[in-house]
Amino acid sequence: MNPMLYYVLKVIISALVIVAVSEVAKRSTGFAALIASLPLTSLLAFIWLHMEASPSSQIAQLSSQIFWLVLPSLVFFLLLPLLLRYGMGFWLSLVFSSAATAICYLALLPLLRRVGVEL
Repeated sequence: MNPMLYYVLKVIISALVIVAVSEVAKRSTGFAALIASLPLTSLLAFIWLHMEASPSSQIAQLSSQIFWLVLPSLVFFLLLPLLLRYGMGFWLSLVFSSAATAICYLALLPLLRRVGVEL
């Protein structure tokens, strides 16, 4: 397959996943949350790496690293709805939740290095 066509196909499929979640959310936030909670981005990355003949060890390493980095991202999904429910505006809630998540990432990275997890 032409490399440019393959790249365009990757972009279109990836974008369709994001659009699907936002469109489904207009009708059912629960179902949209289910779709968004699936590791679709990771699955697509694994598929693209496999299609590009990346070694299985690279895909396994990526999967392990994703596992550890999902943990601090959970702060975002706990803090954002909490701030919104308490009346903080959307953009400010988004900024605070993102900042708290970034701080958690920065705190987790040295800890993971100390226990031998490679990132």
